[in-house]
Amino acid sequence: MWGETKTKIMEVLNKPKLIHLASGETFKLFFIEGNTGMKMPPHHSTQDAIIVIQKGEALLQMPHEDHFLKRGDSFIIPAKKEHSLTIKKDLKAIAVMAVESEIIFI
Repeated sequence: MWGETKTKIMEVLNKPKLIHLASGETFKLFFIEGNTGMKMPPHHSTQDAIIVIQKGEALLQMPHEDHFLKRGDSFIIPAKKEHSLTIKKDLKAIAVMAVESEIIFI
């Protein structure tokens, strides 16, 4: 029982922070921050999302394709496209999506 609880705690601690920054009439912004080795588990957005890397490096993994992103890069993630994000070097990024868009963890 303790091992199962410890595993769940470690999974939570090993995820990057996702902080809601602002919402307007059309778009909302999230700040993503994490350390090397952290991973955002598989998920998708109900509408297109844009990720803009401000600092660090990450591997964006989608079925049948991987994208290595570094400072200054941006990427449009299509709606309902499952993806995960593995941080390769301490990361700071912004995610932009429609106000009505939802993030669905799989």
